[in-house]
Amino acid sequence: MKSKLNHIVILKLIAVLFLTVSCGSDDESLQRIDQVMNFYMKNSAGQDLLNGKKTGSYTAYSVNDANGLADIAPVSVPLKMTTDSLYYFEYLRGARRVILDSVSPENKTYRSNLTFSLSRTVNNQVVTVTDAMEIRYRWTPSLFQVSEVRYNGQVVFSKAADAPNAINTFTIIK
Repeated sequence: MKSKLNHIVILKLIAVLFLTVSCGSDDESLQRIDQVMNFYMKNSAGQDLLNGKKTGSYTAYSVNDANGLADIAPVSVPLKMTTDSLYYFEYLRGARRVILDSVSPENKTYRSNLTFSLSRTVNNQVVTVTDAMEIRYRWTPSLFQVSEVRYNGQVVFSKAADAPNAINTFTIIK
C-alpha cells in the first residue's frame, strides 16, 4: 500500500512539473527593455568635451537625480572610452522614473530628470555648469524603451515605438 501511494505521489509531481514547464511563456509575452544610452559631448568644432586631457574639456562631473527622494541623489553615469579614444557617458539606470501620463493601462509615459554638474578650467579658474537632461520612456506590456531625450530643453534623441532594440547613441553639442 505504501509503495502504491509513493508511486501516485511521484506521478502527481511529474504531472505538475510537466504542466509548469509546458505552460511557460513564449518570447512574445516577455517585455523587451531598451533603456541603455551612450552619449557623447562635443563642441561646435567637434572637440571631445569629455576628454579631460584636452584644453577646454570637462575634467570633473557629477550626476544627480532631480526626482530623487532626497535633494542629493547621485546617479551612476560612468565615463567610458571607445577604441578610437572618444569618451562618452553610459547611462544604464538609476534615476527615479515618474509617470508623466497614462493614456491607458496598456500605454504609459514615464520620465527621469538628471542634473549634470560639469567642471573645467578656464583662465586658471574652475568653472562649473549645470545642465538638465529629461529622459522619456515608453511603456507597454511588451516594451519599455527610451522614447526621447531632452538636454537643456532641446530634443537630442527620439525613437519611434516600432524601432528595434539597440543601444541608444547620440551626441550633445555644447
